[in-house]
Amino acid sequence: MTHSGEGTVPVWPLATKDDTRMPGIFEGTRTMSPQRLAELRSALAAFADSPVVTLEAHPMPKEFDRSVGIPLDAMSPLAKHLSELVTRTALSASTPADVAGSGELLYRMVVPAKVAAQVGKGLVRPMVAKGVAGGIRGPLVDASGVVAQASFVPVPAEAATAGAVSGAAGTAGAAAAGAGALTVAAPLVLMAVAVGVSAYADHQRQRAIENITRLLEKLHSDNLDRERADLNGCQDAIDKATSILLDRGKIGASLGLDSAVNVIDTAIALARDRLARWRTAVDRLPEGPVPLDRVTSEFRGIEGRGGEFRAHLELAALAIALKRRVVVLQAVEHGQGDETNPFEQFVKSLQQDNARVDKLEGDIAAVLTQISGLRLRAPERLRETLLPRGNVDALLRASYRLRDLADDVRSGGHVTDVVIEIVKNGDGSILVLPATAI
Repeated sequence: MTHSGEGTVPVWPLATKDDTRMPGIFEGTRTMSPQRLAELRSALAAFADSPVVTLEAHPMPKEFDRSVGIPLDAMSPLAKHLSELVTRTALSASTPADVAGSGELLYRMVVPAKVAAQVGKGLVRPMVAKGVAGGIRGPLVDASGVVAQASFVPVPAEAATAGAVSGAAGTAGAAAAGAGALTVAAPLVLMAVAVGVSAYADHQRQRAIENITRLLEKLHSDNLDRERADLNGCQDAIDKATSILLDRGKIGASLGLDSAVNVIDTAIALARDRLARWRTAVDRLPEGPVPLDRVTSEFRGIEGRGGEFRAHLELAALAIALKRRVVVLQAVEHGQGDETNPFEQFVKSLQQDNARVDKLEGDIAAVLTQISGLRLRAPERLRETLLPRGNVDALLRASYRLRDLADDVRSGGHVTDVVIEIVKNGDGSILVLPATAI
């Protein structure tokens, strides 16, 4: 997305602990270029002794996709934390617009790669744009800075006592000792990261459901239909639990979340069993070029676009996406149990519960990489004869589709900055879009 001519944009450096100590690198800064902001953001991540993120307030772009995300009303804790941050911090005199009194705004929280790695390497990746082959949903901010003709003004922290930081009411306003413009806003950061990551996981779920539906229309498999229905049936309980936790409520047994978790864990176990069979099948393949019929017998339907193998992959992706949402919910609940440092507890819980999901996803990616690298040759029965054109075409199509499997592999080794976009509507309600890796 390109949005030019913004003028001056306020930016808040937000810490997650009230004893964060680091040089006041924003002190004395009047305006910054996008490149300078990116440099300072990297310095914040490198030198701060606790997670530090930045929050920007942009005018709403004329064209903006609101079809995905999690909506929250004006009384939700995240909306109130955001409003308190803006109204309780003194804006720079050079800021041309009073963002606290503005109508629609686009808030953009940028989580540096260092902090994103703490949250989880496999949690967020660039989002594929709809209707564009190989396209990526482009955020306002890319790796080199803001794609706009904008200057940035750091917003100084309001002078407040450190004791006001703890609890939901102390979302913002405390200046960390020696930190200059650094503002403490742990609950705000926790909520924004949790909702953005949850929205991302739900977006992945929707994509997996769409893909599975297309595949099952061709397969006519009752067993796979039941697997899909069982997993999709977990969504209501997860949505209700998300709403309750984001309102700082307690999850009760009546929600049915325990039953949903059991269904998801069963699907995860099925994915692991299938993964074990795929590994064994790959190990059985001969070295060098592999006969096409040997590959198709080991991985049923792999050469087509509606095969059982691909349906199993999508079911695994659906189970993983749902598991990630549940993991985030459990981490939020854990983090909210410690008001003194909710974000740190959130990250610890997320790391612990996310490790096994990351491993399953990484192991599936490794098998897909192996399969995509296979070299195919004609079936054994046709080796000594001249291949008919139809067989040649089928062999080429199968080769290309095996190579396509590599496109589905997530890159888990390189962690980039993560952007969380929050649309503030005129009535105070907000829409949190899926977190995006940049």
